[in-house]
Amino acid sequence: MPKPVISFRGLVLDHTRFGWQTLTGWEDLPALDAADTLQPDAHGSWPGRLLAQPRTITVEGISVRARGEIGAAVAELNAATAVADTEAELVVDLDERGPLVAFARCTRRHLPVDRFYAASGITQATGALQFEAPDPRRYSITAHSLWTLVPQREPGLAWERPMFGKVGELDWGSGADAGLEWGQPGSTGRITAVNGGTAPAHPLITFTGPLDRPVLTHQQTGRFLAYDLVLAAGETLVVDTVAGTVQLGHPGASRLHTAAADSSPERTFALAPGENTLALRDQSLANTTGSVNVTWRDAYW
Repeated sequence: MPKPVISFRGLVLDHTRFGWQTLTGWEDLPALDAADTLQPDAHGSWPGRLLAQPRTITVEGISVRARGEIGAAVAELNAATAVADTEAELVVDLDERGPLVAFARCTRRHLPVDRFYAASGITQATGALQFEAPDPRRYSITAHSLWTLVPQREPGLAWERPMFGKVGELDWGSGADAGLEWGQPGSTGRITAVNGGTAPAHPLITFTGPLDRPVLTHQQTGRFLAYDLVLAAGETLVVDTVAGTVQLGHPGASRLHTAAADSSPERTFALAPGENTLALRDQSLANTTGSVNVTWRDAYW
């Protein structure tokens, strides 16, 4: 069975060069804020939303094993856990479920040494690293992506057989190919996005023109994203539902102001655990090549 591995900015804690003993905050639920309201004339409260606080992840029992090059090993650990304003991937692979990733910053490093560490090439297993993930969710390593065209009319039955000089007849075929040819099915403009995790996942949505006032509807929740603009062929409108941004191109100029008055706030458009049916529509029946691409990762508490 493979050893549990933790990696961050090129630093790999896999019990060879760098070891560790305990990991806390990874499998735990993050702290929660409850928006409950006390009932003034009855026991208890009205339940409100539960909103997760940032996730704090602590790795304790850090040790370094690098006989003859202990200084280089400690410098490697220090560089990977230096103070940074931006999050990096903290990947944890514990068991047969496979790895998950959180986006975090190192906020604490504790690595005590004794006066013999340079000679022995080993630090005591008393070090610790602490990480803070502003987004408390953990994600699958691999992202999923689905694409669909706007709805298309189906061609239906072919009534003409010009190769036989006949017009206005149905072609029933012959032999093994006997039967009516109904034509290729048209696009329904729908996709089913499956979030295999336990937490809502916020997708990255890319509309590609030609589209006239595109709309993407989450059919289970009724939430939809609608924009009052026309995308020419090849133009893209990128909606980041994590950041709540809408850009023409990526990166590009903001088009958040084009959101329709009844459009859902971008950050409320999420994929619940399980199946999510999304439907693309626009206002023009003439557009046949406009499309939407939806990209997401499975999200876990």
